Amino acid sequence: MSADGARDAYGFITEAECATGAHRFSHEAMAAQFHVTLVHHDAAYSRQAAHTAFEELDRLERELSRFIENSDIARLNRLAVGEELPLGPDTFECLWRARQISQWTGGAFDVSVGPLYACWLNEDRTLRQPSPQEIAAAARRTGMDKLILDRRWRTARVTVEGMRFDLGAIGKGYAVDRMAAVLAEWRIDRVLVHGGGSSLLACRGPVSGKGWPVSFSDPRDRTRRLARVELTRRAAGGSGLEQGRHIIDPRSGRHHPVDGTLAAWSLAPDATTADALSTAFMVMEDAEIERFIARHPDMAAIVLRRLRPGLDQSDIRCWGTWPEAVARD
Repeated sequence: MSADGARDAYGFITEAECATGAHRFSHEAMAAQFHVTLVHHDAAYSRQAAHTAFEELDRLERELSRFIENSDIARLNRLAVGEELPLGPDTFECLWRARQISQWTGGAFDVSVGPLYACWLNEDRTLRQPSPQEIAAAARRTGMDKLILDRRWRTARVTVEGMRFDLGAIGKGYAVDRMAAVLAEWRIDRVLVHGGGSSLLACRGPVSGKGWPVSFSDPRDRTRRLARVELTRRAAGGSGLEQGRHIIDPRSGRHHPVDGTLAAWSLAPDATTADALSTAFMVMEDAEIERFIARHPDMAAIVLRRLRPGLDQSDIRCWGTWPEAVARD
């Protein structure tokens, strides 16, 4: 654990160093760097609190990661039709929230998209061109409607064989929310928690009357700032296609990689929602995002679109209320 600043993928730049008396700590988990910035008069107490939050993060990784053989998600991915799997409370809650956000977005967010990724990507994560038959077979094993969750008994069932769940697009946000809850138990509420560049939660501001200053930059040129906001009791999420990353549109009749969107950011009341929405906004069209924000006025979106395939020109589009103006080309 170190006291580094926080700068990560998808254009998050946290400017927490401006806070007087702020302590910054970092920890690696979920294949990403997590950062905690908090304001407290006692440095030793702050370090102990951050260490406890990072212990919670490690615990969640052991439950939520599909790469850990005995995790809940790894066991869910081996589940056969007709079997019922008891889940831990955090895994169940994360899946429940994922299904809820999938419903909100008309299926644009889907943690069961694993078979489609396997269909479209080579082992080295480069794109391949699957046959229509391969896409159709993968689509039959994709969809949150094929996951049956029983809240009373906290169990899961699947209705088709070969489903593959991956909480990578929501798990970091869920972990950020849980870390903030742990710090609140230590009576530390002037906190900024930053999860791997895809999720950020600002609790009470660093000083009275001010929020945590956060900037979003163009993933192709980090010196170009697209937006600067001051956040208090709000979360932000970010998603993008840099460094060979691919995002598949999981919706029926589409099932193809995203091409025209370079990056997307979201604001939401909690990091779990913000993390998931930034991925959904990558695949949703402008009119779909506009309708979504109209139904959810406590949320907001910024999307960086490529104007034409093969060109570097782009256009910034935003919906909802952002605390400060968004720059444009």
